[in-house]
Amino acid sequence: MAKKQHYDTPMLDDLENGPWPSFISGFKRLRDEHPDERINNMANSLLGQLEHSYETRKGYWKGGTVSVFGYGSGIIPRFSEVGDEFPESREFHTLRVQPPAGNYYTTDMLRQLGDSWEKHGSGLVTFHGQTGNIMFIGTTTDGTQHFFDEVNEYGWDLGGAGPCVRTGMSCVGAARCEQSSLDEMKLHRVMLNNFTDDVHRPALPYKFKFKVSGCGNDCMNAIERSDFAIIGTWRDDMKVDQEEVKKYVAKKGREYITEYVINMCPTQALALNDDDTLNVDNRNCVRCMHCLNVMNKALSPGDDKGATILMGGKRTLKIGDLMGTVIMPFIKLDTEEDYERLVELAEETIDFWAENGLEHERCGEMIERIGLVNFLEGIGVDVDPNMVNEPRQSSYVRMDGWDDEAIKWFESKAEGKQAAAG
Repeated sequence: MAKKQHYDTPMLDDLENGPWPSFISGFKRLRDEHPDERINNMANSLLGQLEHSYETRKGYWKGGTVSVFGYGSGIIPRFSEVGDEFPESREFHTLRVQPPAGNYYTTDMLRQLGDSWEKHGSGLVTFHGQTGNIMFIGTTTDGTQHFFDEVNEYGWDLGGAGPCVRTGMSCVGAARCEQSSLDEMKLHRVMLNNFTDDVHRPALPYKFKFKVSGCGNDCMNAIERSDFAIIGTWRDDMKVDQEEVKKYVAKKGREYITEYVINMCPTQALALNDDDTLNVDNRNCVRCMHCLNVMNKALSPGDDKGATILMGGKRTLKIGDLMGTVIMPFIKLDTEEDYERLVELAEETIDFWAENGLEHERCGEMIERIGLVNFLEGIGVDVDPNMVNEPRQSSYVRMDGWDDEAIKWFESKAEGKQAAAG
């Protein structure tokens, strides 16, 4: 196949001006420098159609149905409405492929994927959107099956697309981060292995996302971007190395510590003593992670580690952005029974949402519509005073007889302690 004459792209060329890298430069490298003329022509056609869209201020991609055998999701179909004018990009489908937990790759893995995509697709790849997937952008309907078959042979699987459980995400976590309070990669795999059928065969009102962050820094944006967020935390006292605190004060000065650590604590739970040691009011600490981030040698998470489970986070759809609501303030994740309990909670949640959610309604929107109390009853979780909308201000749960419910909760806690002691 001979290379075709380049389309004129004056408007796209202008995007390469300025101090920042441009995606147009990447397209042009595929067009001009790649040894495969098929890929040269696909990139050329894509640039021509994109320039045409800029000129007319109109998009020309339409959807359709494209899938691989046995799967109902994982492929985003894109057919061009101006395919006669730009034939090499007439079909430009995207495949979502699930990354390894924590986004850990070897160079061999990446080369395998790259070689397969250049054989069956356009060569365009993005790592990673908020979907969590590796996005392989641009192939034909025939190419989707060939690419999937090849990468599936050496261990990769398609991610979610459409009304299904979406690809999970987890941070690098305990493998490299000293703030971690979880085994993020195990959690990622446990959730994926239990819900993989729901990833590949869409049967839900809309999308449902799991994300795992090992601490309150929430590097995966789980609280605001996932329906089921697992956030690492601890429930005993923060660990303080007072000698390291003194070294930090000696290096930075008391004024710096006061301004950038003490005064920035959202609950004023920190105080600097006269001898340059740090006093921590652990009862009022909300695990925001700021002081641990600034003084990472002096301060560390406690030893009694576990997770907080939040549900209902999402970006704008029907009712605007929502942050996740605390459903389980603390859950231990040390034993296989703990993991089974977490999976059961997720199953109950998805089943209840699938039965009660409206079409194209996220789990958080359903919670807003039916009320948190009804949702908790539906998934079999007891009301807990720690379920709050704005920390330290007001209870998120509104119901008649709240005082009676609070008394029951405290009594159940006391009974649990007595049983453990007996």
